[in-house]
Amino acid sequence: MPRPADAPKPTPAELDLLQVLWPMSSATAKQVHEEMLKERPDVTYATVLRLMQVMHGKGLLIRDESERSHVYAPAHARDALQTNLLKDLMQRAFAGSAKALVLAALKSGISKKERDEIERLLKEDKPEDKA
Repeated sequence: MPRPADAPKPTPAELDLLQVLWPMSSATAKQVHEEMLKERPDVTYATVLRLMQVMHGKGLLIRDESERSHVYAPAHARDALQTNLLKDLMQRAFAGSAKALVLAALKSGISKKERDEIERLLKEDKPEDKA
């Protein structure tokens, strides 16, 4: 199995499908289609099946063919793939600067709740002053 850093970058449609599949751990195309219908009533079963087949070919999904209905699972954990995508974005759009990426994210608008959570995380990570 390839490392997430070596994995192909998912398209927006593939990311949408992964967002549905990650909480399910593994599922058939029919199960994924039924779950996707809740958010996108226009998506067809054929589209979901074809996308999952393409994603398997690209190495984004693994497939268990032991049953009549193939069962698919993400090839990479959510956090590993998200970290890989974030590093790629940081390199391509922000010249490798984590600070520039964070500042751009903050400027795009965050809620008070999100700001409070970020401040809490920063305070927790701050080393204690030893006098």
